[in-house]
Amino acid sequence: MSGTSLGFIEITGVVAAVDALDIMCKTSGVELATWERKLGGRLVTIIVRGDVASVTEAVETAAAKAIKKPVASGIIANPHEEIIRLVNLSASRFMNKEAQASGLDARTIQEV
Repeated sequence: MSGTSLGFIEITGVVAAVDALDIMCKTSGVELATWERKLGGRLVTIIVRGDVASVTEAVETAAAKAIKKPVASGIIANPHEEIIRLVNLSASRFMNKEAQASGLDARTIQEV
């Protein structure tokens, strides 16, 4: 993940989070790394990855144009390996929940 940066947006509500993610992905070449829901979905953190310029543009555009004002946002240009580990841990929990919900095993998801 060298040369990759991470962008974070925390926003209230799942609908607003999906809107912000849509804006980020359409604005520049970023991809969803993971997302976390807290307080029953009232606070949602979206984490995207990509090159520094793309992530910066995506986060700034989503913060300005999302249907709700984000609670917080941030960009980490060159994340430490522990930050990468935390994001990957969150992503693996997200993938495991998706696999259980759809009845797929982890191997099948990785092949897709």
